[in-house]
Amino acid sequence: MRTFEYTACIDWSGAQGERPPGLAVASMQKGRAPELERAKHRWSRQDALEWLNTLADTQTDIIIGLDLSFGFPFIDQSCYFPGWTQSPPSARKLWQLIDEMCEADPHLGAASFLNHPQVRRHFRHSKEDVGDLFTGGIGRLRAAEHHQRVTGQANSWSCFNLVGAGQVGKSSLTGMRVLNRLNGIIPIWPFDPVPARGPLIVEIYTSMAARAAGLPKGRSKIRDRTGLVTALNALNASVPSRLHRYDDHATDAIITSAWLHNATHDPALWEAPPQKSKITETEGWTFGVI
Repeated sequence: MRTFEYTACIDWSGAQGERPPGLAVASMQKGRAPELERAKHRWSRQDALEWLNTLADTQTDIIIGLDLSFGFPFIDQSCYFPGWTQSPPSARKLWQLIDEMCEADPHLGAASFLNHPQVRRHFRHSKEDVGDLFTGGIGRLRAAEHHQRVTGQANSWSCFNLVGAGQVGKSSLTGMRVLNRLNGIIPIWPFDPVPARGPLIVEIYTSMAARAAGLPKGRSKIRDRTGLVTALNALNASVPSRLHRYDDHATDAIITSAWLHNATHDPALWEAPPQKSKITETEGWTFGVI
């Protein structure tokens, strides 16, 4: 089992605009405190992509957790978008399709994909605008998300839901554009095997790291130094110097980079998900879910 000198978390954002306030990047070197990368910098998605490419160029010994879903539900209906002839057969093809369809969208946005007449039928866009193929309730879930809900490890939302503070669809779509551009440059687990050296990208949920740090379900957001210190102490991590900002995006990224340092040492977290070949080809899996 491989260990890493560095761990990192990107608290991703699918919000409109060049530099969404919800995007934060933190990293932690073994034996040191986790810190925000470019602490006073307002990150763009393009900045994050360039930072990741730099890690690839330098072959940095790092695992990077991205807080977004790496695929859409497929297993339940053997298709991402039933009824659409262009629905891709794999996650890599999905990333490519989204990136190509959104080529003209600024700031690695994904509005063009969501506005496609066949695609938009599958999404809940607002309380009043619900696609006729959006399933009732919370929407379709990936196998990993079903599993998380059954075991109580996370309260996952459907990627097809674009409404509410907990929605992950827009983040996932913009993140898939980045994954497409990193495909073949940085290995992406579990679609790729863990490399012997260099960087690795995994899907994470920051709420799982918060739970491991002792934060209660439904109250996992930290917006002050006292809460951050308590969480890092629970993870046996050193405390960074005073932050420029104490919003929940910055603290989520810091806590998750510390949690990853512990989690990567657990062999159970690297075990393949059920139906390994099909899930890892189409939907992916959330690191830390067992």
